[in-house]
Amino acid sequence: MSLPDPTYRGRFAPSPTGSLHFGSLAAAVGSYLDARKHHGIWLVRMEDLDTPRCVPGAADDILRTLEAFGLHWDESIIYQSRRSAAYEEALHELQAGGAAYPCCCTRREIADSALHGIDGPVYPGTCRDGIPAGREGRAWRVRTDQFLFRHSRAGGNPAIKNAFSSNTLDSRLRGNDGALSSCGIIEFDDSLQGGHPDTVRVSGECGSGGPAAAPAIGCFAVTCHSRIAQHLEIEIGDFVVKRADGLFAYQLAVVVDDAFQGITHVVRGADLLHSTPRQIYLQRLLGFATPAYMHLPIAVNAQGEKLSKQTLAPAVATDDVVSMLIAVLEFLRQQPPAELRQGSVEEVLDWAVANWQPERMRGCRQLPAPT
Repeated sequence: MSLPDPTYRGRFAPSPTGSLHFGSLAAAVGSYLDARKHHGIWLVRMEDLDTPRCVPGAADDILRTLEAFGLHWDESIIYQSRRSAAYEEALHELQAGGAAYPCCCTRREIADSALHGIDGPVYPGTCRDGIPAGREGRAWRVRTDQFLFRHSRAGGNPAIKNAFSSNTLDSRLRGNDGALSSCGIIEFDDSLQGGHPDTVRVSGECGSGGPAAAPAIGCFAVTCHSRIAQHLEIEIGDFVVKRADGLFAYQLAVVVDDAFQGITHVVRGADLLHSTPRQIYLQRLLGFATPAYMHLPIAVNAQGEKLSKQTLAPAVATDDVVSMLIAVLEFLRQQPPAELRQGSVEEVLDWAVANWQPERMRGCRQLPAPT
């Protein structure tokens, strides 16, 4: 048996808001198989940051389910609920650099004054230049306007210059290919999503783009390099990194934890595709490396709804683990042979690792869950 390759570090990061359902199990299996195929390290992180939504006992139940399916992790489990100090430190760096500011707006105020974006209302920047008199900051947001790009070149704000003096903010805002996101557009490559070369998709519609096509401003754009692009200020707006209730936001926590654990490959559901540009933006602001991304199709029910606690998705049964594993592999388009149904959990996983072909799911954002 070969030793794990430390250059590949993947993870599965469930939220303990309930038991694992078929969709979350598929994400776990997909991330596990990709890590093992590359002889890499596979971790489990419990994203229990949103404590009001967490269900007592759910974290332990999730871990028992993973073990029942032979999905064994390599290092100690990290619990986000115990890492507030790390998130506070990251927020302090953003604050010191002028990238984060306090916001007093309520959800109703934002809804009444904002345009609808790809992930809810687009924050209009009400508190970007200061809180109105008589109001207090309730949350902290990261600015996505041209302020940071202008100051990275001009060095106008001493706080920004000091906070990001290691390689300058300009270098941090550059992607892995050296391209500066000067127009506020964040681009990234995804192993499965993104479409075909020479096409540009704007708000879900495809048209011929050609090699010279510029990144489009739409819900998502696919350039001639099959990259996904998102204009943060227009499509998302300044986003929350610390909530009004004092809890840190998912976007900040996941970036800090991926960096802390040295995650090099993120394999997760396509429902998080829209979140990825925000996370890459934070990675650049904080000077963290950007991992490789693979977004698997999400499992949907007969009504086309993502399987979740809200859509009453049932918990994964562990009374016939082999049959459930086969169903997951078929969902992931891996075409397991019929005779594998008579095998053990270990035999099924061994076959799945040896024959892992994620490209079979290329371009699929969602697939029906088995009934």
